Amino acid sequence: MRQVDFGARRFRLRSGPARQRLEDSGRAFLEGFNHSVDARNADALGAALDGVPAEFRGFAYEGAGMGSALLDLLTLSRGRRLRELLAGAGADYPHLIHVGAGWAFAKLRLRPWYGLRAGDPLLRWLAWDGFGFYQGFFDSDRVVAGQRIERGLDPRQRAVRDQGLGRCLWFHECADPEALSLRVAEFPGWRRADLWSGIGLAAVYAGGANQDELRALVEAAGGYGAHLAQGAAFACGARQRARTPLPEHCDRGALILTGVPAQTAAGWTDTAHANLGPDPRTPRHYEEWRAGIRRLWAAHDGSAPTGTPTQHPAPASSTAQPAEAVTVEPAEPAEAVTAESAEAVTAGAANANALTAGAANTPTPAAAKAVTAKAGKGALRFRRSR
Repeated sequence: MRQVDFGARRFRLRSGPARQRLEDSGRAFLEGFNHSVDARNADALGAALDGVPAEFRGFAYEGAGMGSALLDLLTLSRGRRLRELLAGAGADYPHLIHVGAGWAFAKLRLRPWYGLRAGDPLLRWLAWDGFGFYQGFFDSDRVVAGQRIERGLDPRQRAVRDQGLGRCLWFHECADPEALSLRVAEFPGWRRADLWSGIGLAAVYAGGANQDELRALVEAAGGYGAHLAQGAAFACGARQRARTPLPEHCDRGALILTGVPAQTAAGWTDTAHANLGPDPRTPRHYEEWRAGIRRLWAAHDGSAPTGTPTQHPAPASSTAQPAEAVTVEPAEPAEAVTAESAEAVTAGAANANALTAGAANTPTPAAAKAVTAKAGKGALRFRRSR
């Protein structure tokens, strides 16, 4: 459990309940990941995840999404386990499972959705959210302090990736509004809207802030209030989809960050989704979904409608943010993996028969652990992604 200890990660440490709550969310993620490796079949995985307290169960399904996607990538099964999870036990947690899949891609240094055929056409974009969270969580010196971004992402991929990084900042700064404001201010102006969107999502879904701190968060967001509210509405939609009682912090956060009850904010996400028309699946649809939620918030709040954030660097002549302050990671082909990852994938292919022997659709726990160990030398022992 050291992986989620804020002290070990050198995250901000605060007195009060915030650290405990956020670390408990991380522990639930680890529990879900380990269950996804141990479970003999999809039914057994669902039964194990049902044992996680309802308030933290979404994080467990996020971890299971990572574990299932990681095994699919290592065994070249093209998403079978992930599809089974989404269609079965995880049917009420699609947002979190898609985010968890993004962790698997980031772990293997792949770009979503290389090698997998699974997921909802629109929610698949949330894998970029998980991708961004992973980068910030495990490489915070370069990605948070150094504001590093990966080369080759188009503006819409980068927007969702930064939403995930914004969620990570909520954990990194231990839900401290003043620290979050100072941290976001270090980023180029063209990235801040998406970061605030992720912060709003984490504030309402994960919790950790009291009423006064949430009000301070709204004040800190300033002109990015619509993006903060959009993220909060996303959190309400994901919580309501789970059909478990809404945690008290979710209701409290929704009222302060969006100005409406959580059920109403969740309804905005459904309305904006319906307005996309039939078969939404493109990155333009995903960005329009987010923009539609902001418009619904603006109509309620009486603010001017807020469109899609501009996700490209400011011109070099900008006095607000010099272009050279943006650090970009060298290009990496979408299909490329590190030598360690390539060895893991090769080992997964070589052990495919062992994974399926005696169970046509699922690996045995011992075989699954063995293959997962090839990727990370343990159930969830990550190394920093470069």
